[in-house]
Amino acid sequence: MHLLAHSLGWLFFALSAGGSLYALLASSVATRFMAVQAPAARTLPSVTLLKPLHFDSPGLEEDLDTFLAQDYAAPIQIVFGVQHAHDPAIAVVNHLKARHPGIDIELVVDGRAYGHNAKVSNLVNMAEHARNEIIVLSDSDIAVPGDWLSKVVGALLQPGVGAVTCPYTGRAGASAWSTLAAMGTSYDFLPSMLFGTWWGIAHACLGSTIALRKSTLAQIGGFEAFSDYLADDYEIGRAVRRRGRRIAVVPLAVSHRCTEETIFELFSHELRWSRTIRVLRPREHICTLVTYPFPLALAAIALLGGGVYGLGVLVLAIVARIVLKTSVERAFGTFAGPLWLMPVRDVISLAIFLLSFFGQNVAWRGARFQVQPNGAMSQL
Repeated sequence: MHLLAHSLGWLFFALSAGGSLYALLASSVATRFMAVQAPAARTLPSVTLLKPLHFDSPGLEEDLDTFLAQDYAAPIQIVFGVQHAHDPAIAVVNHLKARHPGIDIELVVDGRAYGHNAKVSNLVNMAEHARNEIIVLSDSDIAVPGDWLSKVVGALLQPGVGAVTCPYTGRAGASAWSTLAAMGTSYDFLPSMLFGTWWGIAHACLGSTIALRKSTLAQIGGFEAFSDYLADDYEIGRAVRRRGRRIAVVPLAVSHRCTEETIFELFSHELRWSRTIRVLRPREHICTLVTYPFPLALAAIALLGGGVYGLGVLVLAIVARIVLKTSVERAFGTFAGPLWLMPVRDVISLAIFLLSFFGQNVAWRGARFQVQPNGAMSQL
């Protein structure tokens, strides 16, 4: 028994040391990624923005305002969509229309459903009103800088590009749980996504931004083809790649507003992500274990009984995580949470990672679903 514990201790030691090396490499990738010059287009075409909405979440109008303040040298049509006539987001859109009478804003209220993914059903109904060839969709909890659209469309117009996406950072709300959620987005998800994309390990296509041509959307079956998939953004990207086109990731930071108010909301939200990734990309998901060097170092110390090696790997893990946090903040001009919360965040991340292997059920929009091996979901 002692030999087994000792062997596991050295295994956790090696995993923590490897995770610290990953954190340092990811720090460099974050800096290098944001130093890349985004491609520019000489002439920008008219664009339709699709913004699917579901209830009036905190800060919704403030976030939507950023899409109405784009520095873009061509006409923009903005289509907001809800599925229920009593949705409180309708009042937000009407207020935006009154405040910005010169902007082409359309509100679609359509309850038709095409599958289990309500957001995709919303997009199907909204897409019928899109008048332009270039379509850009973005989740409702995203805020963007003024040059977002010009950079995204400029990247889409480059040869061989079938779709464009953007990385995103986390923005905390009023609660401590939203701060922890934002830290998970900025200091765990973001560097992992950038690292995988930079080295060709992962192929990002994120709901924060997806830009593509209407003709490309038609070729991949329209939004209807993704109406039963939980990770609709990932599936759209995969379908575009299957057509022989690449997904461009723009070196531009948009931000995701985190609104979690309880530990249950935090775990429910992140467990849905983690289990979906485990189903879709099981090997890559297992490899993300090394991205949690701090709790792995604690496990190594507990099993090895302390000592200079255990303390050394713990210090290395702490330093590596500090370097990663600092690099992300400098590269993206963001701040998700204080340094002293990082150990708490890292322990939560490892706990969610471990829980992701127990079951395939997820909670989303007040309902429970089971994620199938092909990424489709069925309601329980």
